[in-house]
Amino acid sequence: MALPHADLLDVINVNPLGPNLVDAFSTSLIKTERIQLLHLVLPQRQDQPEHHVDFESVIHCLEGQVEVVMPGGTRTLRPGTLVVLPPKQRHSLRARTDCAVLVTLLLDRGDAAHGGGAGARTLQDEGKDTPRSS
Repeated sequence: MALPHADLLDVINVNPLGPNLVDAFSTSLIKTERIQLLHLVLPQRQDQPEHHVDFESVIHCLEGQVEVVMPGGTRTLRPGTLVVLPPKQRHSLRARTDCAVLVTLLLDRGDAAHGGGAGARTLQDEGKDTPRSS
């Protein structure tokens, strides 16, 4: 069952989760035909496999430390830093600590490539109610 995303003009909370980070889960915060915001929570040493999206994307570290690994080199992100990836840039993510990142995807009719984040959990999860918007 699909869970609701935030709506346009909703205020979405992406403040650091602090000690709640270890129990948090990844969510798709909002998705329209043109944009998707993903709040990815990665436990230390959990890697996201290599992939790409068709358009520019932004990976913004909210807390912890994550590496964006690309064929041309690695970018280390810490809280408050981000990297903008060009279209079709192959990359993976390596969580060096428990971390949370905000990923902004540009979409074409709801698709970023390979489903545009399809299958990501949304604002709530079964039995877990972590506020993401107000």
